[in-house]
Amino acid sequence: MIDLYSWTTPNGRKVSILLEELGVPYTSHAIDITKDEQFDPAFLKIAPNNRIPAIVDQETGQTLMETGAIMLYLADKYKKFQCEGAEYWRMMEWLMWQMGGFGPMLGQVHHFVKYNRGKSEYSEQRYLSEAARLYGVLNTRLDGRDYIAGTGRGEYSIADMACWPWAARFDFHETDLKDYSNVRDWYLRIAERPAVQRGYQVPKYVSDIPMP
Repeated sequence: MIDLYSWTTPNGRKVSILLEELGVPYTSHAIDITKDEQFDPAFLKIAPNNRIPAIVDQETGQTLMETGAIMLYLADKYKKFQCEGAEYWRMMEWLMWQMGGFGPMLGQVHHFVKYNRGKSEYSEQRYLSEAARLYGVLNTRLDGRDYIAGTGRGEYSIADMACWPWAARFDFHETDLKDYSNVRDWYLRIAERPAVQRGYQVPKYVSDIPMP
């Protein structure tokens, strides 16, 4: 049994989607970051950086924070959604790309454009420009591919699950996915998956999955 401590953010949804795709038993615990529940001492024992999501594996006693580590742990434990051979490292490359760029930079768009517009025109333009560049990078990668990593047209993996919830906030980024047709097709392909639809609503329903 996995205990998932999470909230309705792109990072939180990365792990809930993976757990739903794996089809393993887990219990979801809401950590409402709008009420600063991530600073509760009990949560701090699980996630010393005070960020969601985090997990506790009741079978092994393993606690983990940071989505990349959590996703790799779960994919390895259940032997699913990891590419093999040289493509393992391609999958890893794009997982790192999401954690180092696609997530953090889009998060800055959320901060300066969605929630604090008008406070720093420089920051708004800087991060909107970087968001457009990163969508372009992903669009190029997906040219002729169904998924980010894997041989042939690709194989659905944790690299896709890591990137997709961030792309699901394309409206926050003032991005029209029609301008990135490969990303749009990839986004819709994943949005149709029942496990993604379930995982998107963990730990609670906020809205339907946005459609471009």
